[in-house]
Amino acid sequence: MTENPNAIVESADGKYAQLIKARLHEWAAGEPVEMGGTDNGPTPYELLLSALGACTSITLEMYAARKGWPLEKVHVMLEHSKEERPGENDGKPVDMIDRIVRLEGPLDEDQRAKLIEIAEKCPIHRTLTNQITINTLLG
Repeated sequence: MTENPNAIVESADGKYAQLIKARLHEWAAGEPVEMGGTDNGPTPYELLLSALGACTSITLEMYAARKGWPLEKVHVMLEHSKEERPGENDGKPVDMIDRIVRLEGPLDEDQRAKLIEIAEKCPIHRTLTNQITINTLLG
């Protein structure tokens, strides 16, 4: 790992409260009261969904701008759930993410269809759907 990691997360004041730092930005994460936390920020799953939503929106805005398409605004709504699928995934629930993309602007149907296709290619989508290796080391 480099001397300047992309993100640093450390325990903060409050049960399950976390402080996140990335570049010049800081924000909080945690768990809601019903999970024993202090609800000081989004949950880890909400942060994951936010990353996918932001990446989707940015990717679509960049693509439309390069093409000169009249995309005015992108709304991305996401939900995470777990689905039981007997006989699959070694009997463990499968994580599901539902993503609804709403596009504003005078786009034609072909442009809208292409943008939905491009949504599947945003970097975070690709990371989540490709094989991931996470190396955990004691620091």
